[in-house]
Amino acid sequence: MGLAMKTKHGNGLEELQNSRTPEQKQQGVTLIELMVAVAVVGILGAIAYPSYLNSQIRSKRSSTQAHLMDIAQQQQQYLLDARSYAASLASLNMTTPTNVSPYYTITIAATAGPPLTFTATATPITGTSQASDVTLSINNAGAKTPASVW
Repeated sequence: MGLAMKTKHGNGLEELQNSRTPEQKQQGVTLIELMVAVAVVGILGAIAYPSYLNSQIRSKRSSTQAHLMDIAQQQQQYLLDARSYAASLASLNMTTPTNVSPYYTITIAATAGPPLTFTATATPITGTSQASDVTLSINNAGAKTPASVW
């Protein structure tokens, strides 16, 4: 007895398919259901990915701001010890952290005065994810620019 056996009502396979309960008929997903699921995932990804990239930029900027604040603090200590501001990170016995150095170039501009001043600047490195970010700076008076991102 085969599935394709003829009966007086028609094809035996047809009868077998029609005799299944709804739970037995649904054994997989249709192509339409699969395409809808892929479209939903694609839409969610298109919304989430730019937000993720933006949060990564802000995180790296925050680390850089913390480093600039550390530089400003060390500069004040250096001023008390040497009666001038340091012109480099090496003079402050500091190095740029590994989570900042691949994305920003840190420079210090110190003037002998009078008055004595310094400005520590973090410039985004071209070709990195931070390239579109702003240049950050802090000076001896504690002024942070641009103020909108601090």
